[in-house]
Parts: sequence; structure tokens; C-alpha cells
Amino acid sequence: MIDLRFVRENPDAVRASQRARGEDPALVDALLEADATRRASVANADALRAEQKALGKKVGKASPDERPALLALGSELSAKVKEAEAAEKAADADMDTAHRAISNVVQEGAPAGGEDDYIVLEHIGTPPEFDFEPKDHLDLGEAAGLIDMERGVKVSGSRFYFLTGYGALLQLGLLQLAAQRAVANGFTMMIPPVLVRPEIMAGTGFLGQHSAEVYHLADDDMYLVGTSEVPLAGYHSGEILDLSAGPKRYAGWSSCFRREAGSYGKDTRGIIRVHQFDKVEMFVYCRPEEADAEHLRLLNWEKEMLAAIEVPYRVIDVAAGDLGSSAARKFDCEAWVPSQQAYRELTSTSNCTTFQGRRLSVRYRDENGKPQIAATLNGTLATTRWIVALLENHQQADGSVRVPAALVPFVGREVLEPLA
Repeated sequence: MIDLRFVRENPDAVRASQRARGEDPALVDALLEADATRRASVANADALRAEQKALGKKVGKASPDERPALLALGSELSAKVKEAEAAEKAADADMDTAHRAISNVVQEGAPAGGEDDYIVLEHIGTPPEFDFEPKDHLDLGEAAGLIDMERGVKVSGSRFYFLTGYGALLQLGLLQLAAQRAVANGFTMMIPPVLVRPEIMAGTGFLGQHSAEVYHLADDDMYLVGTSEVPLAGYHSGEILDLSAGPKRYAGWSSCFRREAGSYGKDTRGIIRVHQFDKVEMFVYCRPEEADAEHLRLLNWEKEMLAAIEVPYRVIDVAAGDLGSSAARKFDCEAWVPSQQAYRELTSTSNCTTFQGRRLSVRYRDENGKPQIAATLNGTLATTRWIVALLENHQQADGSVRVPAALVPFVGREVLEPLA
């Protein structure tokens, strides 16, 4: 959640952020009102407790004649204290609800608007020109024995699939290359749990406007993660970190699960939008003043990975209404998909400032030894969807697919050919 002091001192800035996101600016006023009510209830309860304590001292010193009246007053005061503490507890709950309802404050410079209001920052590479009719990734993948959608649907339902043979090796190669690059850049490799407690899922901001996307196991009250950002954000929850040597960087390799609620009829063909996929995700804890520079580092590491698989792509500055509640700024890298004649997202990197750190109580000590809220950031380093761009951009006239040189050691082949 956002810094309450910032809301008190800069309510107009927070209202403007809400409007840029397409969200209700009145939520800011609701929070300020809840904050004022809570502070008043705390002051009232504190005053009554102090009065009760002072009365207790009087009772101890009172004469036998004075004691009955003081005890009666004490009983009356005790009832008032209980009532005030109940009001304080209710005000705390109302304030927490109002606080959590407001998304992170959008960073200055991020474009306002919705999904289609992004700004293109740069294009890298040139979309291929084929002297033949290009196929889509599913036709290529099925012909070469890389993808089996039919049996995925038979076993698990729509939007599931099998990666088979060299298709499986292709994904493992992508993720292994990402892992090697991450370690070389100072990340600690992690294989995290993919089931998390409600407080961890809520702490990352995925149980608000994104809750329909999340798989919930009701019998266990656990959530399947849609990204390893979630368990990595929870890894240091409730801790005070030592950031004196710089940011803490982790890279999580995990399976990810998304319900894709509301996406019926969209990208139903192939493996662009599926319920389960694998991903290597970068995650960083740092001091707030380091976050902007770290955000650009994450973007550059993503660009290096995309260069390794040799696909043309563009970088976009995502508009405020498409950020997600935790992010203050987000950059996406979108690869060219020839069959769609369009760019499609392969990576996202988000600067969540102190929004998640505040919810999960992740802190560090400043130069004076005082605990402060840590900033968090995340970014995609490789995922199953990359196979789409890889197959389509490297296809050849005979239906075969050239394997990028960086992946050949993992896949074991330079060309993936259609099965006989």
C-alpha cells in the first residue's frame, strides 16, 4: 500500500494518480476520512486508558470511605475503555480496508490512459520478410512434434498443452539460459513454492483487481501463483534486510498458473494465453532511491535475453490504467509475431516502489540505523510464450525452424524439422 503520510501531505497527487489509472479519486477522500476517524479513536482510547490508570492509583491510596465511590467510577470507566477499544479496533479495520483500496501512485512520466495508450520507446531489430506464406507457431510446432494441444485439452481442458520432444528442450533451454544469465548478473537462483498463503498473495497486490485471475484452493486456503514474484516478495516478509552492500536480487524459476478470466475468445489458438506456463522471474529488494536505476537495469537484462533469441521487438512505456495495482511504472518488451502482424508482450518489468514492502513489512536500516520500507521490483527473463516468437520469426520455407545459436547447446539441434 502507499505511504499514508504521502497521502495526507499530497492528496491531490494521489487523486491525479487514481484518475490516470481510470480509478476512483474519491477513494483518497475515503482514506483520509478513515485515517482521521482512526486517529481520533486512538486518542480517545489512550485518554480513557490514562484516566483509568490514574484512577487505579487513587484507589490504592483511598480511605475506606472513599473507596466504594472510586470503585464504582472505575467500573464505569472500565466499560468506557472497552467500548473505546472496540471502536479503535473497528476504525483500524476500516482504515486498513480504505488504505488497501488505493493502487500505487503512478510515477511521473508514465502515460495516462488504458491498455492502448502506451508509448513506444524504441524498436530493436527488423521484422522478417518471407518469400513464402509464413505459418503460425502452432502449425510449426505440431508439424515438428514440439507442441501437442489436442492431448493437452484431452487431459486438462482448454488452454492446456504438452510441450513434446524438442519443444520441451526448447523451453528448458530458454529457462536455463535465463538462469545462467541471471546468476552471471549477480542474482541468487531460487526455485520457490507455487502455493502461497493468503497474506502473501494479498501482500503483493494480486487479490484486488487481479483476484479473478488467481486459482484458489478453498479446502486449504492457499493460492497458486501466477508468477514467482509472489513467493519471492514473501521471502523476506516481516524482516529487516541488510542493503548496505546494494540491492538483493533473486531469480525464481517456477510454473505459473492463471485462470485467464475474462479472456474467452482471445488467443485460444496455441500457447500465447494459457492456464499454465513456466517462467524465470527477476525480483529485487532495494532502497527506494535506487529503484529507478534498478528498473532500467532489469529492462536491459531483459533486452539482452531477447537479443540472444534473435527476435525483433519493441519496448513500450505502459499506460497507468494497464499497470496493475502494485506498479508505479512498467516497461514491456513486445516481440513481433509474423502470423498476427503484431507485437505481443514477452516481458514486463515493474517498479513497485514501497507498495509491496509496506504490505509485507519488508524493511532495511538507513544510515542512522532507523528501519525504513524497502522498494521491490520485478521483471521477466524468459517464459513459455517466448516459443511463439522464436518459432515464427525463425521459420524457413520447408516448415523447419532455425534454433538461435545461444540455445543450440541446450536443444542439441541447429534446425528443428517437420516430422516425416
